[in-house]
Amino acid sequence: MECKTFDPDGVGVDNGTYFGLPFDPATAELVLVSAPWDVTVSYGAGAAYGPDAIIEASTQLDFHDPLAPGAWRRGIATADVDYSLQEASQRLRTDAARVIDHLEGGGSPDDEYVVRKVRRVNEGCAAMNANIESQAARWLDAGRIVGLVGGDHSTPYGLIRALGARHAEFGILHIDAHCDLRDAYEGFEFSHASIMFNVLRDVPQAVRIAQVGVRDFSEGEAALAASSERIATFDDLSLAAARFRGETWDEQCRRIVGTLPREVYVSFDIDGLTFENCPHTGTPVSGGLTFNEAVWLLAVLARSGRRIIGFDVVEVCPAPDQRIDAITGARILWKLCGLTLASNAEKAGK
Repeated sequence: MECKTFDPDGVGVDNGTYFGLPFDPATAELVLVSAPWDVTVSYGAGAAYGPDAIIEASTQLDFHDPLAPGAWRRGIATADVDYSLQEASQRLRTDAARVIDHLEGGGSPDDEYVVRKVRRVNEGCAAMNANIESQAARWLDAGRIVGLVGGDHSTPYGLIRALGARHAEFGILHIDAHCDLRDAYEGFEFSHASIMFNVLRDVPQAVRIAQVGVRDFSEGEAALAASSERIATFDDLSLAAARFRGETWDEQCRRIVGTLPREVYVSFDIDGLTFENCPHTGTPVSGGLTFNEAVWLLAVLARSGRRIIGFDVVEVCPAPDQRIDAITGARILWKLCGLTLASNAEKAGK
């Protein structure tokens, strides 16, 4: 599977793939799908350019990972990026921004001007979801594991739907500053702030969502999380309080992972990390997990005997004069790729 001319210890190759790897999606075990889309972001835009920025930053990464040594050799391939999504995102973002400005200025959501634009955005987001679900289905049906690189946090919906159609039940490890449990936030049914609400509504196979590091959410979201047996909340303040009282991070990770079933999808919003890791993300929030805390949580998940069936990395917003967001995104993506392959080693007979 590995190209003979590829030197993993050599200079990173700028070949348009994540990590500069030479693998073909037709034979690799893991396929990365890109979703350059950020129509409904409610504060800072730019996540649509996350996939390209992560591809660029990822070629500077060295391949040895002590948590999953050599796992990448089983194949991490990059699916062709559908840049028509980015073009549609740019067009629809203008409509969405006007709606948001109207509402933030005290305008009515029932104004005909707003209703038309919301309808157009919702139709465009539904088409994006269908696109991602179709891409995911193609690779899943070919026996591949699929990871998604966003884009904003609305983009994994299609992948999660595709997994729901192919698994009887699974859990979601959701690392984020936000609960994303809003019903059609700002009128947008597939808002980045509504992804987990939509999963609860539409994907019954997702039997448990463990939300980790959340620290900025509404009273309505808190009430929904408290009332749903499918949600386990490990909010940032509670995690900090447990540490202050002497519980180690490893113990907390085991407690978090213990709430999840045998098969797990990981949804990783980069703003779940502390601010210095992602200063340009669309909705940054003080607090959060350190980079190593997040990686340790993923490692505990992989070592627990659970199988990671897919994942996403979203809300990475590159900045023209700083690369830290893309660098962090590339390294989280690398850890997720390696640990996902490691957790599937038994299935693959490796």
